[in-house]
Amino acid sequence: MVHLLLGVIYLAFISLGLPDSLLGSAWPSIYGELGVPVSYAGIISMIISAGTILSSLNSDRLTHKLGPGRVTAFSVALTALALFGFSTASSFWMLCLWAVPYGLGAGSVDAALNNYVALHYASRHMSWLHCMWGVGTLMGPNLISYALSGGQGWQMGYRIISLMQVVLTAVLLFSLPLWKRQPAAAQDAESDSQVLSLRQVARIPGAKSAVLAFFCYCALEQTAGLWAGSYMVLHSGLSAERAARLVGLFYIGITVGRAVSGFMTTALGDVRMIRLGQTVILAGCAALLLPISWSVQTGLVLVGLGCAPIYPSIIHATPDRFGANRSQSLIGLQMASAYVGTCLMPPAFGVLSEHLTIGLFPVYLLAILIVMVCANEHANRVTGLCQKQQASRQRVS
Repeated sequence: MVHLLLGVIYLAFISLGLPDSLLGSAWPSIYGELGVPVSYAGIISMIISAGTILSSLNSDRLTHKLGPGRVTAFSVALTALALFGFSTASSFWMLCLWAVPYGLGAGSVDAALNNYVALHYASRHMSWLHCMWGVGTLMGPNLISYALSGGQGWQMGYRIISLMQVVLTAVLLFSLPLWKRQPAAAQDAESDSQVLSLRQVARIPGAKSAVLAFFCYCALEQTAGLWAGSYMVLHSGLSAERAARLVGLFYIGITVGRAVSGFMTTALGDVRMIRLGQTVILAGCAALLLPISWSVQTGLVLVGLGCAPIYPSIIHATPDRFGANRSQSLIGLQMASAYVGTCLMPPAFGVLSEHLTIGLFPVYLLAILIVMVCANEHANRVTGLCQKQQASRQRVS
């Protein structure tokens, strides 16, 4: 039953990724059809992020009350409804309206699932599960490109993914009894968990730095995913259809990178995996700056590969950093901070690109990366994560 539940969680992570890459790949077609400025993608992104912030901050209470299984099933169903609403939208205000349930459906499930996996499964599963998220994000741009090339419009791409979410909701509903059949140790870990206020979390040593690092990571990932298509159209001169396909390179990098990371993380540990990812992102930003035709594609792949180990490693390190009994509250706050990052930073770049140039895209990513590295290293020092994980590896060996 444990392995069957793990399979269901893998499907749930695919459902998390399916909607995340849609707006960036479809927007070059959407804004022209609706007659709005290109920067308006940031408004929709902000609304979605605001919903996820609200639901993330309440994730620990919802999870304690309903359990991770019910929270996951309800959230995926809400996302399916929102995606269908997107597919029927004929004006910008309708997209803004449907962005509300779109965001609310993402926050709680993200925090609940990530904490569940961090507590109950090895680090390799965290990487592979987020690889499944990458599979979902990879499917999104390809379905949008397929719909556009077939003359069916971006709306059909959203409609197809909405139906896929409905199927995943049904699977999750049938799996609810599996979530109750946990080993005794797993039940003890959940029963001992604490529901902490924001003020209590902020007082924990290293919490602010860890939250800032996660803010920066998700801001970087979302900015790259949202604006890569527009960067290739407006800066590199590619067609909207080709740019939609090439956005998939970024998500290919994340997906392949997380598949490989699952084999590496046991040997290297969370700290080294995060540093490795940050180094590869730096190389990707450098490639994006090169005035060579193929450097944009290479840079997107490298940025995606660098992003691959960072998210799962930060989440998996949370119980080690702050204790298993406080991890749900910490992960909920990290998710909320992540969505604050995705709410503010991508739209900020939209304004910057409109008033200056979209050619600043790689410089913007590089600036976020620098702040992320500083915050993460400070959190490591304060919490002693390096020493904790080194001692853990020595006990295993």
